[in-house]
Amino acid sequence: MDALKQLKLAKNGYIIMSVLFMVLGACLIIWPDCSMAVFCTAVGIMLIVYGLIKILGYFSRDIYCLAFQFDLAFGVLLAAVGIIIIVRRNVVVNLIFGIFGLLILADALFKIQMSIDAKKFGLNLWWRILLVAILTGVLGFLLLIRPFEAAEIMMILVGVSVLFEGILNLCVAIYTVKIIKNQKQDIIDMDEY
Repeated sequence: MDALKQLKLAKNGYIIMSVLFMVLGACLIIWPDCSMAVFCTAVGIMLIVYGLIKILGYFSRDIYCLAFQFDLAFGVLLAAVGIIIIVRRNVVVNLIFGIFGLLILADALFKIQMSIDAKKFGLNLWWRILLVAILTGVLGFLLLIRPFEAAEIMMILVGVSVLFEGILNLCVAIYTVKIIKNQKQDIIDMDEY
């Protein structure tokens, strides 16, 4: 696959998944009493697709190498968690809040580091990514400690967290992934060595 097409596919996939996460978050806020079977299946499928997009992004030729720098391992993890959520839905239901909290917190921490790297590259809007990443990390942490016992309130918290995860990933895709039409692949001249 052409490097430019691969980068466009990864960026567009990132944007589409970000919007889907925002929609899922809004749905969970509006309908917190949704069926756990439907929720687990939808989330499992989304995590598998998102993991594959992250893996594709890792191998793309991003100019700044910021958005996708941690995505190989994290993409594999997301796809594996998605498969586990679908296959072992009855076991995962009791752990779903902790799983979401851990994934969201980890992604937010990676994005905090990425925003600091973006500042070093001179990207002007690095601070927006940092602010959204910190807020998303706090929401992920809240999911981990499970401050509420009521399942509906926890589903609303999951919805808010997933909504902010989508916003965070959208910011990353828009602010850090630059596609230049005449971008060339790196060529190493072996004669120089």
